Amino acid sequence: MTQAHGSTGEAQGPMAWLYDSRLRSIVAQTLVVGAIAWTFWYLATNTQANMAKRGMSTGFDFVFGTAGFDISWSLFEVKAGATYFEIYQVGIVNTLAVSVLSIVFATLLGFFIGIMRLSSNWLVARIAGWYIEILRNTPLLLQVFFWFIGVFTGLPAPRQSYQPIEGFVLNNRGFFLPAPVPGELFWMTAVAAAVAVAGAMLLHRWARARQAATGERFPSLLVGIGVVIALPGLVFLATGSPLDWNIPKLRGFNFVGGMTVPPAFCALLLALSVYTSCFIAEIVRAGIQSVSHGQTEASYALGLKPGWTMRLIVIPQAMRAIIPPLISQYLNVTKNSSLAVAIGYPDLVAVWMQTSLNQSGRAIEIVATTMLFYMSCSLFISLLLNIYNRRMQLRER
Repeated sequence: MTQAHGSTGEAQGPMAWLYDSRLRSIVAQTLVVGAIAWTFWYLATNTQANMAKRGMSTGFDFVFGTAGFDISWSLFEVKAGATYFEIYQVGIVNTLAVSVLSIVFATLLGFFIGIMRLSSNWLVARIAGWYIEILRNTPLLLQVFFWFIGVFTGLPAPRQSYQPIEGFVLNNRGFFLPAPVPGELFWMTAVAAAVAVAGAMLLHRWARARQAATGERFPSLLVGIGVVIALPGLVFLATGSPLDWNIPKLRGFNFVGGMTVPPAFCALLLALSVYTSCFIAEIVRAGIQSVSHGQTEASYALGLKPGWTMRLIVIPQAMRAIIPPLISQYLNVTKNSSLAVAIGYPDLVAVWMQTSLNQSGRAIEIVATTMLFYMSCSLFISLLLNIYNRRMQLRER
């Protein structure tokens, strides 16, 4: 008995490919990729044609040309007549400096405020709550202006500076502090410090493995701090203390010598740290509250102190819920640092996206390299925290 045409499991005819899900998927993906490639090709050729009509040149040959302006402040010395490439490097370093420090301070302050908000003390919890609600609901740009104009610009002149400790000076010109001047043998102290840090990390890992195997605790934190302090200190003394300090001194109308941190850097650092700490505090609070109360009760039943319970039991478990949203806050710090242009801090946007672009006229190249930097920073931060997040996750056995 013969079967009717089309009743078989496989479709027949020229349209049979429509019933093959794998082939349909390949065709659809090919069309999407082709559409995206055509869009980029059209935009690139159209932009190039429009620039050619206006006599505008393209390329990165300008980066080795001399920039017609100087940088007001940099972590490393930039001589007069610097190239655009050197200006780009200064912008990157200045941006990374304020971003990294802001991440560190915001994390420490955020953890502290987040734990304060969970305090059983009514006043402490309310102060933390007011801190969070007031600052996180105020625009960051306004906070930057507040710290710059309302605080640092209003400080006294150099002759009336605040100087609580010899060599540390604060006035409306910035924050002045002693600058280290290393001697010939100081590299040995630096090597000893690196070895001490590596040894302290290995000691901590050994202590954790020992505690997991035997249940006995080893004071790896205190011992590690002792090693990090003692070993470089002994090498430093043995090599004749090869380190001097350049102390800032008042000369005329300003201080000279030492290290100078401009008011714009201080204002941006405080604004980013305080603003971001509010969001980190809420993340920490939510992460701690996600840990079952049974864990805390069990630790108290075993005789652990509240501080040990928080540090050894609650925080390690809460980190699994804290790290993923924390990544977004770290990315926001790096991108929000671009507000520095509003107060004259020479970050990448100020010296590269504005001044360099206006002088060179290479908008496409400068915008592309700026986007590349911020994208690279975001991907690098995400990579590091995702690696740490995977280490913190529960593993099935």
